[in-house]
Amino acid sequence: MLSIDLSEIGVPKAHHYLLSAVGPRPICFASTIDEKGRPNLAPFSFFNVFSSNPPIAVFSPSRSGRTGQHKDTFNNVQKVKQVVINLVNYKMVEQMSLASSPYSPETDEFVKSGLTPLKSELIKPFRVKEAPVQMECEVIEIKELGQSGGAGNLVICKILKMHIAEELLNDKKMIDQEKIDLVARMGGDWYCRTDSNSMFEIKKPISTKGIGFDQIPKEILNSTILSGNDLGKLGGIEALPDETDVNEFRLIELSELFLEFEDNAKALEIALHKKAKYFLSKNQLEAAWKTLLSFNN
Repeated sequence: MLSIDLSEIGVPKAHHYLLSAVGPRPICFASTIDEKGRPNLAPFSFFNVFSSNPPIAVFSPSRSGRTGQHKDTFNNVQKVKQVVINLVNYKMVEQMSLASSPYSPETDEFVKSGLTPLKSELIKPFRVKEAPVQMECEVIEIKELGQSGGAGNLVICKILKMHIAEELLNDKKMIDQEKIDLVARMGGDWYCRTDSNSMFEIKKPISTKGIGFDQIPKEILNSTILSGNDLGKLGGIEALPDETDVNEFRLIELSELFLEFEDNAKALEIALHKKAKYFLSKNQLEAAWKTLLSFNN
């Protein structure tokens, strides 16, 4: 494993390693105005939400790695402590990228990118009409993390109002994760798209307590077939199936395997582990456990 002391390699390399390793990162497409009311639009991937009560988002317009200068967005929120955080989906990603060009402070990125300014309801900066979600925010604190090139500046924002495109909502008026089609930043020029081909669902163990790795039999933990993810699923079960259920499952579902490999215990164990892996891929946790436990029953 490559081990790096970031203080010894310089800002450009540190920037590369950090941004290539930490991703995908959501994009804050920040709309601000200066003291003369001139709009600015710029994307930042040092961004996330950090609280729902109060609703807080934080983004960081870092100093230029080349010149050490602050971004226009930073200068604007210092003077007008308001920002619209627009979320970016795939349909607008190229226009967002164009807006990230190093235009002068007097240049209107709405005009350059072809995006549509939309009047906000509670604050002065404009929303981006094409953005699937727009959040009107008050800047409550700005924390500078350094004075050199590449140093971040945490812009801590209280979200006052959210606007969500109707077509993203399901019948319960909640955001459908497959419809929102967000994009996110990776390292270098790379992005990723959060569509149904790249997303998967894992149920959170909020009200359940799995048995954990320490309660999984060693012969299963040492399987050459089951992966760490497979074992993680197995460890999520609250209680192991009892012997009666295992034997019944063996007779009904696994009898052909036991007949096929009745004279080869090792081949039978491998076949059962493969069968259990199949059940896990279908999220049939009980069946997977019954299959594995049937080997020694």
